[in-house]
Amino acid sequence: MIRVVLPAHLRLLAKVGAEVQVNVEGRVSIASVLDALESEYPMLRGTIRDHVTRQRRPFVRFFACEEDWSHVPADTPLPDAVANGTEPLLLVGAIAGG
Repeated sequence: MIRVVLPAHLRLLAKVGAEVQVNVEGRVSIASVLDALESEYPMLRGTIRDHVTRQRRPFVRFFACEEDWSHVPADTPLPDAVANGTEPLLLVGAIAGG
């Protein structure tokens, strides 16, 4: 099971706590985790990544093992600590402004 920590606005939308668990078959990557997350919580489709291009939304960031994975190709395997459930994949709502 892969642990995923969601930002507050997505927790409210999905009606879940701060952390959810999803089952990922095969290679554990951001893309496969998001596929599992959107399958389990269909109300999140389109909120984290674009429906058509499947690109990350501008104000969502991904962190794994204290490193920013937001610009890493989505099919890159995540660290073993995330893949085995020791560490969560963090989805963070970025803040912009001046």
